[in-house]
Amino acid sequence: MSHDNAELLTRFYTAFAALDAEAMVDCYAPDSVFEDPVFKLRGRNEIGGMWRMLSDATRAKGRDVWSLQFDGISADDASGRAHWEAHYRFSATGRLVHNIIDGQFTFRDGLIVSHRDQFDFPRWARQALGFKGLVLGGTQFLHDKVRAQAAANLQTFLARATR
Repeated sequence: MSHDNAELLTRFYTAFAALDAEAMVDCYAPDSVFEDPVFKLRGRNEIGGMWRMLSDATRAKGRDVWSLQFDGISADDASGRAHWEAHYRFSATGRLVHNIIDGQFTFRDGLIVSHRDQFDFPRWARQALGFKGLVLGGTQFLHDKVRAQAAANLQTFLARATR
């Protein structure tokens, strides 16, 4: 029988594959943190906003190519990990992306407290941004620009959601 936290991660990624952001958000503690090469977020509101924004964008501009597979889930009382791969259309450019990600988690009271995803940013940039990503994908300049744009997009999304 798998650990309850492994079942939590399976529930999280199953919801992600279905683009069910609400079910994903339910897996996080209110004071959780999330970090990947693009986002650094604090609290369920910001993290939930990111998942809602990405799910909405995928449903609107890329449902036809969306797929997510996950495996390698392991967890104990304190921490866990998972490997996942997503195929999607990057909404800003319409380019197809196959992103390969490894997630690390910590848990408290049956919820995710910290979630850190790692992926090859230059590889992602080549796919998502084309020539610009090929040329600049390994630079701090492009990395900072993508982070700033993603943060601005999330703030706009969150502001609209509270109206």
